Amino acid sequence: MEAQKHKILLCEDDQNLGLVLKNYLELNDYDVTLERDGRLGLAAFQREKFDLCLLDVMMPNMDGFKLGEEIRDINPDVPLFFLSAKTMKEDIIQGYKLGADDYITKPFDSEVLLLKIKAILKRNEDLNKDTGNVEYDLGNYHFNPKLRELSIAGKTQTLSPKENELLKMLAEYKNDLLPREIALKRIWGSDTYFNGRSMDVYIAKLRKYLKEDSQIEIVNIHGNGFRLVVNA
Repeated sequence: MEAQKHKILLCEDDQNLGLVLKNYLELNDYDVTLERDGRLGLAAFQREKFDLCLLDVMMPNMDGFKLGEEIRDINPDVPLFFLSAKTMKEDIIQGYKLGADDYITKPFDSEVLLLKIKAILKRNEDLNKDTGNVEYDLGNYHFNPKLRELSIAGKTQTLSPKENELLKMLAEYKNDLLPREIALKRIWGSDTYFNGRSMDVYIAKLRKYLKEDSQIEIVNIHGNGFRLVVNA
């Protein structure tokens, strides 16, 4: 059975750019709906379910920022990219304050945009995986995320919600790299500097909880993320 194509809403008032980008994305196996102003874009979003939105900022009838606000009211989680010739810091900040996943300034490289689209869609698929009531054996520890319990040798530590979610993600990526961005966006909502420092504190707490088994280590991969290394 053929896999269902991801649906992209593209709102761009430059007819040539819009058609070129639509054709390029369709050649790369995406299902693209192109609208040429914000009001039509909003109507399309209300009518259909999309996996990602690409919004030009400067459009007639309703600009991209206003459209982004309206889309966020309907679906707070759909990935949102702004495309804009406006490069002022204030405009970029406004885009991110509206919950943009990326703010891409024109002219841009279509191949780079495609890679960003693939990355954000894969991230969302990873975050939405249903792990159910999965329990983990980590060396001599037993971890039950549903109960938020980490146990060893008859002793049980009840984890806080953030500790629990972070250890669960590390366990899902056991012996592999857990990217900082993915953990921060799932647990803290965004990958800001301050949220990053907060996550480092929780990593330190988890290291303390896991110190009774020398075969387990949380390794910092500088600038990229963490690995839960289990040598058992």
